Amino acid sequence: MSPTDQTESIALKTLSSELGDVVHIDSESIHKASFDGLKVSFSPSAVIRPEESSQIGTVLRLANEFCIPVTTKGAGSSLTGGATPVQGGWVLDVSLLNQIEIDVDNQIARCGPGAIVADIQDDAAEHNLFYPPDPSSRMFCTIGGNIACNAGGLRCVKYGVTRDYILSLSGYLPTGEAVQWGRATRKFATGYNIRDLWIGSEGTLGIVTEAVLRLVGKPVSQKTFLAAFRSDKDALRAPIELCRMGLRPSILEFLDRWPVECVQSFTGKEVFHGISPHPVLLIELDGDPSLIEKESLQLINWLKESAICHEVAGTQEEAEELWDVRRKGSPAMKKLANTKLNEDVVVPLVEQVNLVECVDQLRQQFKLKVGVFGHCGDGNLHVNFMYDHEDEDESSRAVQALKLLMSKVHELGGAISGEHGIGLAKTPFARMQFNSAEWKTMKAIKETLDPNGILNPGKIFDIFNPWEQKKINAILPWEHSHDEPKPVEL
Repeated sequence: MSPTDQTESIALKTLSSELGDVVHIDSESIHKASFDGLKVSFSPSAVIRPEESSQIGTVLRLANEFCIPVTTKGAGSSLTGGATPVQGGWVLDVSLLNQIEIDVDNQIARCGPGAIVADIQDDAAEHNLFYPPDPSSRMFCTIGGNIACNAGGLRCVKYGVTRDYILSLSGYLPTGEAVQWGRATRKFATGYNIRDLWIGSEGTLGIVTEAVLRLVGKPVSQKTFLAAFRSDKDALRAPIELCRMGLRPSILEFLDRWPVECVQSFTGKEVFHGISPHPVLLIELDGDPSLIEKESLQLINWLKESAICHEVAGTQEEAEELWDVRRKGSPAMKKLANTKLNEDVVVPLVEQVNLVECVDQLRQQFKLKVGVFGHCGDGNLHVNFMYDHEDEDESSRAVQALKLLMSKVHELGGAISGEHGIGLAKTPFARMQFNSAEWKTMKAIKETLDPNGILNPGKIFDIFNPWEQKKINAILPWEHSHDEPKPVEL
């Protein structure tokens, strides 16, 4: 149900009367809230920046009464358009709700949805504690956004994803009623697990005002390795073979030959001196120094047998040099075209070789620039289609190739998103992921909890073709200096 102009005007006046200065309708606020990392713009009628959580309840109560769409936004770093107000309405900017409280005795962190992930990690580290999930955007993304899409990151292979560290979520239903799902306890088996239903729901079922995060002991040390392999198949044996050896790397990252070539062109340096570009793995071990020493010997022996060559970092500075290959992969590819379709697909570990072979076939069939890199330790590989949006023929080829990729992911028993969520960008492919009963069940949950459809409308269920949209020319704050992932410093 969409509000009329008169209804929306009355709703906005009522909202401003109740909340005052936290409601913004100036052109600069409206423009900044109109897009996120997808860079497709739709203007809201108002932006609300609550200074206390109770104000969110007021916003939702009024929005539900007047049927005003509400899109929640933190940093706006979503790559899928998850924070884009595609149906207008109000944008709820929770970035000021950024409190962080570390409870050392209970080993938990209480955080507002606007808390920056890197700040949570830094505060925890001061007490020798560790919050492991670390998406590449951790320096600027918010915990609320991470919860919305169940974000992963570089350390998922050993430590798991955001969901694995959420003990409790407090917030508001679309009606403006306050709720708390779970408690600040290590166990909770009381009633339905609505907490996990909210995690990954992309702000469509409720709004989080506080998250209680589980913390773990901070690893004492770490060791970094970089290795080149003869083929993708050789490199992608690593997750299975290292597991059989009893090794659990904290990071296991893969780049196929194409992004390695881009990095060498971008930096003007060879990844391995005297060796042409080959697929590479970036591997990191962490934990007790004596254990790392033992595991390092096992890993080096495996690399001697399986890789063409490898390097081991002896210092933090040397580790940074090895990380340059992974970190500069994305910015290197950005130099090749003005548009990128970044697909964070995930497949079973044993199917990763088939996925990369499929990408290579698409690259040749459609004559496209396509790179693959990402978290091969958990099967979550990022496939990047680079193309010129103004070139209609190249754009059409990129979209055709993308559709075939998604069909292949489904055929391999995978998922179209491992950590970015559906948002707007993945909606053309969401339906293929579910059978009729599953799709109806998800829609029934949405309609039950949000009968007026006010929370983040247009996401997940409605089809939106991002390649048909003209992207705005905007540089987000972190894009001035952000290259690519940097590991958490232990």
